[in-house]
Amino acid sequence: MTAPELEAPTDPRGPRPVMGAVRRHPTLAAALVCLVSFAAFWVVQRMAHVSMVDLMVYRAEGWTARNGEDLYDMVATSAHLPNTYPPFAALLFIPLTFFGVGTMRTLATAGNLVLLVAVVHLSLRLVGRPRRLPRPAATLALSALLVWCEPVWTTLRYGQINLLLAVMVLWDLTRRDSNRWAGIGIGIAAGIKLTPALFAVFLALAGAVHAGRMLRSGAGRRAAWNPWLRQAAVATGTFCVTALLSAIALPRDSHRFWTEIVFAADRVGEVEITANQSLRGALARLLHTDTPDAAWLVLAALTAAAGLSLATGSLLRGQRSWATLTCAATALLVSPISWSHHWVWGVPMLVLLGSEALEHTGAAARRWWAVTVAMGLMFCSFALWWVPHAWHQHAELHQNGGQMLLSAVYPLAGLTLLVLTAVRLRRLTRNDARSGTDGAGNTGEDGGSAGGGNGPRQAAVAGDI
Repeated sequence: MTAPELEAPTDPRGPRPVMGAVRRHPTLAAALVCLVSFAAFWVVQRMAHVSMVDLMVYRAEGWTARNGEDLYDMVATSAHLPNTYPPFAALLFIPLTFFGVGTMRTLATAGNLVLLVAVVHLSLRLVGRPRRLPRPAATLALSALLVWCEPVWTTLRYGQINLLLAVMVLWDLTRRDSNRWAGIGIGIAAGIKLTPALFAVFLALAGAVHAGRMLRSGAGRRAAWNPWLRQAAVATGTFCVTALLSAIALPRDSHRFWTEIVFAADRVGEVEITANQSLRGALARLLHTDTPDAAWLVLAALTAAAGLSLATGSLLRGQRSWATLTCAATALLVSPISWSHHWVWGVPMLVLLGSEALEHTGAAARRWWAVTVAMGLMFCSFALWWVPHAWHQHAELHQNGGQMLLSAVYPLAGLTLLVLTAVRLRRLTRNDARSGTDGAGNTGEDGGSAGGGNGPRQAAVAGDI
């Protein structure tokens, strides 16, 4: 969807050729900028001799599944990295075995860059932007900038699949509510990595609350069935299909994963290392211990309850963008291990905050821009790597206060998003009380219109930070 371009003021010196060309062909100009940025990114990564070690693990998993060997006894690469994903992932990795290593790395890099563009496009759709430019132009321009975020850099450095998982989830949550396929992406993503399953829980909670309201209003059981419950059911059913396919194709590995591996959180890596940007990792560094389990369980439970409540409340009020990213932040915070590259959700978070800044004027806009810039620095500064860090040396257990802040930059970003969501919901509740409305959101026909958070209700909370 495009909108007419704003008319530029008349320049007495005559039209400027470059700016005129940009105004006439914004998508082409953005495509050229994106191409230059991506090419520079590719060159810098090659100069840094990126290992793409996780991609090599994926390939080894594919070989192991293809040859019928034990997935969870496999140790891949010289780094001795074990397999930690559900067996369904190994089935999807089998095609990697049909390519040489060089070709595979090239395809993975190109594919991840395309997926970044898809994430940005879906993020803009989620927030209902842009309004005065063609969306392809905005997508390409933002992709050229956001490719330099640390989570994106590290995702491509390791050859990770985080951008693919984000695309699957965002595809679901930006579909029309009448779309019967919505939920499949979340189910497949959860079948590859378990963490996205929290999105199905969030949808089920919102759907259940909405159904309860409908039943109390006398609408009847049939009217109480809603798109969120359907999406949660589709996601759950799809996830069960992935588990069933794995059990049929890899019965021994499936049994071992669901009875043993799924409970071995420490199998993934050392809890306290700075790359672990979950609450558990931050707590381990704060308490100077590699076993913060009791304190972490309490903190994770409280965060999960708060995050899911905020996400559910946002969705019920029609704020789908805030609901989606609050759920994403919650999942990353409460996961036992959230590597820095898992935080590619920082890309849609920055798009959301920038959209809020554009929505407001005056002092409120300045505050939103300040938050957006601060969050951008968190994700683009690589600050978590400024502290001493090394595998198997436990240097992170001896950090001082400043180092602990730097190595907790993404948990702090996630908690900041939760606080902003809470403030917004409080403002909405106050506005509803003054206006005498119940604040119930609609499910909408489009991901952007239903949950973009850029509609009339948002204008009422212009001073919410």
